[in-house]
Amino acid sequence: MIQLPCGAAGNVKDRRVCCAKQHYVPRLVRHDEPAIPRRRQLPRAADGRHPRRPQRAPDTLPPFREAICKADPDLVVFTGDQIRGYDPAYIDTFLRRRGEEPGARVRAVTEVEAKLRGIKRRARDRVNNRLLAMKSDGSNPDAQQTASTASTMSTLVYSTTSDPQDVPTTLDELMDETRDKVRRTFAGFLGPVIEAEVPFAATYGNHDFQCGILADEQDGIYREFPGCLNPVDSPEPGTFALPIEASDGSGRVAMSVMMVNSGDYAGKPEENDAQYPAYVVNPRGLDLADSDGYGTPSPEAIDWLGAVQSELGERNGDGKPVPAIAFQHIPPQEFYDCLKEVPAWTPNAVEGARTHAGHCYVLNHEICRPGSRLGEAIGCADENVGEVDALREAGGYFALFCGHDHKNAFVGHTHGIDLGYAPTCGFECYGPKSRYRGIRLFEFHESNPAGYVTRMLTWGDLVGRYSSNEVRVWFEDHCVTGAISMRNELRRPQVFAVLAGAMSLGFMAVIRSLVKKR
Repeated sequence: MIQLPCGAAGNVKDRRVCCAKQHYVPRLVRHDEPAIPRRRQLPRAADGRHPRRPQRAPDTLPPFREAICKADPDLVVFTGDQIRGYDPAYIDTFLRRRGEEPGARVRAVTEVEAKLRGIKRRARDRVNNRLLAMKSDGSNPDAQQTASTASTMSTLVYSTTSDPQDVPTTLDELMDETRDKVRRTFAGFLGPVIEAEVPFAATYGNHDFQCGILADEQDGIYREFPGCLNPVDSPEPGTFALPIEASDGSGRVAMSVMMVNSGDYAGKPEENDAQYPAYVVNPRGLDLADSDGYGTPSPEAIDWLGAVQSELGERNGDGKPVPAIAFQHIPPQEFYDCLKEVPAWTPNAVEGARTHAGHCYVLNHEICRPGSRLGEAIGCADENVGEVDALREAGGYFALFCGHDHKNAFVGHTHGIDLGYAPTCGFECYGPKSRYRGIRLFEFHESNPAGYVTRMLTWGDLVGRYSSNEVRVWFEDHCVTGAISMRNELRRPQVFAVLAGAMSLGFMAVIRSLVKKR
């Protein structure tokens, strides 16, 4: 457990927390950014070039920087998907699922994007030089097997997509390059936070690990930056508590911010292919979830939600759970209970996903706060592991906020707890209109943390109505990836009106041409 630094959140009276969600990608550090904590020089490719780095939308940081200046928060919370792990820059180390070989199952869309940006997969040795260098003394169970395949070192894994003049590189070298890209990514979006000297905490989403660097190692990279509150001894990366002491100096915990790692994708296909047939059949599809769905918090995380409240109660000496708010990436199924089912022809209705497909929903304004927005289906897991029930049984929890679904920005009260969203604030991914993207601000009062106030600090409020690339934003807002998204688009009155008008004009043109022929 970590106590927020005195002067940052030692007094919870009128304390503020910013919750941000970004799909951020690495880039070169500008002169006005804080120095990157680095331990080694950036390796160069065999031809002397620097490793490839993804492009960054110029609109990603301005609202974040302005929000910090305007709100002057005591803590910034990142709810996952800070890294666009499927970016072509990570094509050589991309992990579609944990446990796979880096770069082995790159999705088709990533390969198309890589070709458009001129990124080619690197020629790679089949054998890792680091493993070959290990002593064959029995300490390495794979040493004998590795040594026996040493003759294959010159075989190129990506020979068909690499330039003939490329010198093969090792997996270790590729992973080192990816680590440097991740470090630069963190330096980019943490720049405004570090400049303002605001503490921050981060959990993980379903895309962070796909760059090839898993959450445990990313945790270590986060801790290289000043102000990081991610502890070393957490139950698992992205799952930990930030207790906030009362302002009277008694040491009593007045409230706590809980970070929860909500998992990434359902199951582990490498362990049980029969259980996840869709992934096996289509490991390179358009949808990163395929049809096997998203993951859930681990059993250890669910147990921890109750255990940590007991620990905090013992710390206070009364055994009572403390007021707590939880942040994670993927929402549980109970988020659908903030909606109400409506007929399919209802304007602006959103069709549910996966287990909720075929049912259309709108916000239930009787339980949702003013200003709430529903822009897409709730991307929850197919399995309900009882997280919300665990929060209720533990006591003290008054809210659970998630990211994941970029267009959703509602807050509803159901099952005795607030369930809400922080939509995307970045511009490297799909999302709502520019003016709706932003950061969610929370304000807590020591006397009643559960009576918090929350609102969105949006691009429209902080910067302006339009971004620098409204064409891309428009496409991302109206992008159709399947039958469900097509039907959702047709339920939007403006879209329907435009299509109906176009069809009417086309019909009139056909009629006129027939009349002229007569």
